[in-house]
Amino acid sequence: MTICNIFKKINLEISFLAIITKKLGTKMTVFQLLMLGASTYFAFKIYEHIQTLQEPQKDTNQNVTNEGDKTQETFSPFSPEALLEKADTAVEEQDYTKAHAFLVEANAKDNHNKEILFKLGYVSQKLDDNEEAIKYYKEALEVDKNNEYTHNSMASIYRANGEFISAKLHLKASLDINDENPITYYNYGNLLVDMGHEEEAIDMYAKAYELDNEFEEAKTELEQLKKKHG
Repeated sequence: MTICNIFKKINLEISFLAIITKKLGTKMTVFQLLMLGASTYFAFKIYEHIQTLQEPQKDTNQNVTNEGDKTQETFSPFSPEALLEKADTAVEEQDYTKAHAFLVEANAKDNHNKEILFKLGYVSQKLDDNEEAIKYYKEALEVDKNNEYTHNSMASIYRANGEFISAKLHLKASLDINDENPITYYNYGNLLVDMGHEEEAIDMYAKAYELDNEFEEAKTELEQLKKKHG
C-alpha cells in the first residue's frame, strides 16, 4: 500500500468518527467518549508516523549491462562457458534466435571474449542482421586482429552489400594471416566474379581446389569458368 492510499484510509476513519460524534451528540456515555477519543488519538498517531515515511525510490545505480536491457539480477546462473555450449547446441539445431540470446548473456558476463564475439557475429549474420554482425566482428578483431575467419566473415558481408573494396581488403588480410586456407581463396574467387574479373577468379578457385581436392564448390565454379573462357 502506498503512502497516498494509507493517508486516504486514515482520512476516511477520521471522517467516520466525526459523523458518529455529530449523530450521537450529548447522548454518548463516558465509555463511548473514551473509546472515541482513543480511536481518534491512535488514528492521529498513525497519521504522524506516515508523514515520516517516503515512497520507495527507484535504484538509479542499477547494474545495467552493455546490451542496455538486462540487469545482473535477470541473468541465469550459467557461466559464459556454459552459455557458449548452449549456444553451440542451438546453432546445431538451427535455432539462431535462442543461440543469440545465450551469446548476448555470455557477452555481458565476458565482453572481451573473442570466441563469443565471433559467434555473435555469425549468429547475427544468420538472422540477417548484417549491421549487428559487422559490429561484433569488429569487436572480435579488436581482441584478436589475426583471426582469418573473422576477416573472411566480414568480407562476405561487405561483398553481399556491394562494398567490394572493403571485402577485398579483408580477404587480403586473411591471406596475409594464412595463405593456405582454401576457403579464403574460394571467397576471393566469388568476389572477383561479382566484380567482373572472372579470369582472375579462375586462379582463386584453382588454388582453393589445389589445397582441398574435396572442395566440390570450388571445383564446380572452376569448371564452369574454364568452360566459359575456354
